[in-house]
Amino acid sequence: MNGDDLVRSVKAVGSVRGLRAVRSALRRRRADARDLPARGPERARVPGAVTGAEPRPGGGLLRFARSELEVRVAAGGAVFWGWDGAGPEPSYALSGPAPEVDPRALLEPDKDGGWRVVSERLTVVVSRHGAVDVCTPGGVVLRRELPPRWWEPVGGGPARWLQRSEVAADARFFGLGGRAGGPRLRDGTYRLWNTDPGGGFGPGDDPLYITMPVQVVVADAGCHLAFYDSTWDGRVVLREGEEGAGSGHDRPGGSELRMDGGPLRCWVVAGTPARVLQGWTALTGAPAQPPSWALGPQHARWGFGSEREVRRVVGGYTERGLPLSALHLDIDHYDEHQVFTVDRAAFPDLPRLAKDLAQDGVRLVSIVDPGVRAEPGNPLYESGRAAGAFVEDARGHEVRGEVWPGECAYPDFTHPAARTWWGGQYQERLDQGFAGVWHDMNEPVSFAPFGDPTLPRSARHDLDGRGGDHREAHNVYGLCMARAGYEGLRGLRPDERPFLFSRSGWAGMQRYGGTWSGDVSTGWPGLRASLSLVLGLGLCGVPYSGPDVGGFTGSPSPELYLRWFQLGAWLPLFRTHAAKWAGRREPWEFGPKVLEGARAALAERQRLHPYFVTLAHVARLTGAPYARPLWWSAPGDRALRDCEDSFLLGDALLVAPVLERGSDRRAVRLPRGRWYDTATGEAHDGPGQVLLNAPLSRIPVLARAGSVIPVLGESGGLELEVWPPAAGRTGGGLVVRDAGDGWEQARVERFTTRVDHGRVVVERVDGGPGAEVGLPVRVRAAVR
Repeated sequence: MNGDDLVRSVKAVGSVRGLRAVRSALRRRRADARDLPARGPERARVPGAVTGAEPRPGGGLLRFARSELEVRVAAGGAVFWGWDGAGPEPSYALSGPAPEVDPRALLEPDKDGGWRVVSERLTVVVSRHGAVDVCTPGGVVLRRELPPRWWEPVGGGPARWLQRSEVAADARFFGLGGRAGGPRLRDGTYRLWNTDPGGGFGPGDDPLYITMPVQVVVADAGCHLAFYDSTWDGRVVLREGEEGAGSGHDRPGGSELRMDGGPLRCWVVAGTPARVLQGWTALTGAPAQPPSWALGPQHARWGFGSEREVRRVVGGYTERGLPLSALHLDIDHYDEHQVFTVDRAAFPDLPRLAKDLAQDGVRLVSIVDPGVRAEPGNPLYESGRAAGAFVEDARGHEVRGEVWPGECAYPDFTHPAARTWWGGQYQERLDQGFAGVWHDMNEPVSFAPFGDPTLPRSARHDLDGRGGDHREAHNVYGLCMARAGYEGLRGLRPDERPFLFSRSGWAGMQRYGGTWSGDVSTGWPGLRASLSLVLGLGLCGVPYSGPDVGGFTGSPSPELYLRWFQLGAWLPLFRTHAAKWAGRREPWEFGPKVLEGARAALAERQRLHPYFVTLAHVARLTGAPYARPLWWSAPGDRALRDCEDSFLLGDALLVAPVLERGSDRRAVRLPRGRWYDTATGEAHDGPGQVLLNAPLSRIPVLARAGSVIPVLGESGGLELEVWPPAAGRTGGGLVVRDAGDGWEQARVERFTTRVDHGRVVVERVDGGPGAEVGLPVRVRAAVR
């Protein structure tokens, strides 16, 4: 780094903090140069030819000349394989012990000297040189893993590895965590390293805060999910296939995964999209159930600055009759940005403020960052030191970084004792009256004008007793922080479901809550990226998420703000948020037309609150995301696989947000069946495309024929909204009546619909013939 670069770096982040950040980045560079050995010469290795096989429960062990491969089928149908002794455990992704194996799955010889494991749902064929095919029972290859390669340092150390895969020529890729350019992932390179982009981001920015080695592949032959369980830094190169390429032959799609270390092991789950997500969450854990109030509208800002401003904003919602469930306080409410503190001058009586807001149905939610100011006499820092909670370097010295409070130490959330210590600190937040938390800066971030803005890769972590460094711990740092917070809140307030969402995480993070977009740029590309992130994360098993409505970084135009607000009203986490230098985000700040449009969106969100509650319970029970791509119920429809500007909300609704400036009409792709425009009642039959009105006051939303949707009626009570089935068809829906924000068992009710002599008949499935529905029924369209 030359002198000119140093000057520019300091100007970019501010003079005082910038100089400290420069010193921190230099310390990180020196630590890695000192404590991470150079790789030096490497030996390349491939498995070689198969030399033998040993049957084992659920599969078997295959021995090759220079490696060995274990294949097993779990009782639920998921397939696991691991090279060089890699088993399913230990794993930060799995929710518990590895699932029991399927005793019916058998290892048997295959042609050409290979072997195969046959199970009810999948057949795994291993060639004599180590290629692995995952096939349907009918023999169609869903995924082919070519023989892997390793590069092992001659002097010892972690081996790099490469795994190339092939999928069908018509296949489309989704997943890989939160990707702004999705939800369908085009040809290109995607990094697996959780990263703060350092400002606003748009569709072209990658990687972001949550990366996961999770591929969801959709093709005519079926849908499958492949998860490579390594937490190390890596890169995925995707290439879509081409049908009829080269003299009429198909060119398969391809995936190339390069990892800097960790085990080479993989899980594959196949079936319908619903079965795939159910199998995935069976492995990685059911999503945490948010309290019902967290499914309402929420408002946040970095820069409220004082209790007076908070009361003014909440009063603005109340005076205008706008619903508000929660208000979020950012780092400006802390004392000099220090976590678990309060600026008493700006917020002299935070518990009283929380109590007053709660009387109006508004909860307070607090930001929580992981960095602890490393200052002697700081009670939190001294407590953490006494608990041995902070990350250290290879020489046993505390690792420091520069964040908002100044020079900070970082809890090692991969250490059970550190998680316990940290979880106990949330008592302070509860004492201040907060009802929930959002974790920020937990990639983790250390400000750096050059290089990687995180901890040294040589920093040491406990990794739950195994020991290792930041190369292995980095991607699960946010996941383990979420675990510490969730378990702490559950222990401190056992009768209430915790509300927690986290900017960073990894596979399995849904066990502890949800996430949000992070600092998405204000602009129409940022609006489009918001939808991509929610859909992509849902397919990776994280159903509760949403964007910063209006974007984080700038001042949206009235039109952009309203279109973003309308999209947010149909997503699981519905929250406005902005930086302190960005424009306001209250709906009344954008003029009377925007206010009325926002009022309509808020009213519809409140009316559909019982439906969102139902979707939350369905997500916990089945793993199905609230917001789903259009191909969810018809993965064989290629037009739906390529549609990225609309989504399904549960089974019943199709939402078509307006993502382009100046649009008052938009084309909407319809899946098969009849769909009703919820604004006009007009019926449209799919598959196909229709052109619908999209005035500034609303976006197109369609209901599937035959749907039963729980809503709040005009009197405020629960009622069933029913859209008539098409002639000769039936329909139905689920209703889950949330017993509260505790742990009471929810009751799932199933309803069916049919048309009998021109009249819509609704029946409760569990009630028997002629059973009373037990709820008011409102039919929303004429029978056709």
